[in-house]
Amino acid sequence: MSSHSTQVKEPLIRMVKRDTMSQKKAWGIRAAAFVLSLVTGGIVILMLGHNPFSVYVSMVKGAWGSSTVIHETIKNAVPLLITAIGISFAFKMKFWNIGGEGQILAGAVAAGAFGLFTAHIFPKLPLVLLMMLAAIVAGGIYGLLPAVCKAKWGTNETLFTLMLNYIALAFIKYLMNGPWKAEGSSYPKIDMLVPGARLTKVLGVHWGWILALVLVVLSYIYFNKTKQGYEIAVVGESNNTARYAGINVGRVFRRTMFLSGALCGLVGMLQFAGADYTINEGTAGGVGFTAITVAWLAKMNPFGMLVVSVFIAMLERGANAIQTQFKIPASASDLLIGIILFFMLGCEFFITYKLIPRGKEEHHG
Repeated sequence: MSSHSTQVKEPLIRMVKRDTMSQKKAWGIRAAAFVLSLVTGGIVILMLGHNPFSVYVSMVKGAWGSSTVIHETIKNAVPLLITAIGISFAFKMKFWNIGGEGQILAGAVAAGAFGLFTAHIFPKLPLVLLMMLAAIVAGGIYGLLPAVCKAKWGTNETLFTLMLNYIALAFIKYLMNGPWKAEGSSYPKIDMLVPGARLTKVLGVHWGWILALVLVVLSYIYFNKTKQGYEIAVVGESNNTARYAGINVGRVFRRTMFLSGALCGLVGMLQFAGADYTINEGTAGGVGFTAITVAWLAKMNPFGMLVVSVFIAMLERGANAIQTQFKIPASASDLLIGIILFFMLGCEFFITYKLIPRGKEEHHG
């Protein structure tokens, strides 16, 4: 027995999935992680020679201090929220859609094709509806492509969707330098959308925020109350189980990825017609990647995503404020956001798993 134990060394720490954890304890861990993230961030701020309390207060004021910055914070949260919902459609069936950026850009280009070139033909309402429809279809097709290839040839969707981001980005650069280049401009840029075709503001922010709230409710119902939502969950558990249950896995992949891409495409239209009024390499602005964090932190729950996307938008606006007020470099303010998100994501690991040191027995309960 002793010779056997010397051959097979027990690992120093074992990782074991928890059975269950009370909501109270889980939220306790999240709160502790948040406090720890602020302490760690505070150390970084001290090293930069500033008072952490002043900087944190300034971050909150920079996001909620006046009606102007509140509008900006909400404007930042809208694309994050809708993209996170879109991505969660794919993630729920364990289809790793890392292509949110590309799908947003595809939607923006499709919306731009109408917004920039037919604004003199259509009245505002039909034009906005056309831009929305074009963006939804373009984003959906861009999301459908990797799903078709995965269902048919078993391609890796993570790499496929990631590569499509770069293709969309290259296409936008081509448009900026070539066919859509603004007349008389000495450097590559696309014309601005005419004021008459821009999205109407409701309470100081374009009406995309109302659409985002509607999508939160609709996606929650879709995931939890419909046959299609049930099929997504089964495919997510196991493709083989889904096939055994008579579910057409390829069809679920295609349908769900079309919806996932369509929502991301819609974000492209909202950014183009409601926020930036033009299209460039920064139209997606990293939203497709940040939305992955939003979806994970919210555990794919649309209502959770609403909270997390507002929280991250607040951090981003606050980071901008401290850059100007305290002359903190952009890299350091990004590091602060990174530290906070790292702790928030890390604590989810400890809520799901527990670590058992060598020689200790696993205790249930």
